[in-house]
Amino acid sequence: MVNRTPERYRKQQVVYHINGDGGPEGGLYKAALVNVRNHIAALGADNISVKVLLHGDGVTLLTTARRDVELQSAVVALKADKVSFLVCANTLRGRNIDSGSDLFDVADGDIVPSGVAELSHLQQQGYTYIKP
Repeated sequence: MVNRTPERYRKQQVVYHINGDGGPEGGLYKAALVNVRNHIAALGADNISVKVLLHGDGVTLLTTARRDVELQSAVVALKADKVSFLVCANTLRGRNIDSGSDLFDVADGDIVPSGVAELSHLQQQGYTYIKP
């Protein structure tokens, strides 16, 4: 059983950086999202703010999710816990990816101008960087 005592963990802000290939059947993406789920479980959804930043090959997480029900479920469940999925506009332009038709559940507000610049911006705001 998880001990979520306030003495152990205080409120956290974290950004999970995903920019690599998901491997066979998106297994690495699924494992990364399990890490996010476990992190939330350890603190409680009210005690953590999580952003998942996708750029480069990491954007494939959301193209794969269009056809992978397991990834879809993981993304939807994390969004229900207020996890934000941020997508790099440079990657979308460079790879000719249409956010509306090629990605799973991405709104205009989920797209950031630059993935790496957004990482730095979030760290300046106090977000802890995590590379699963």
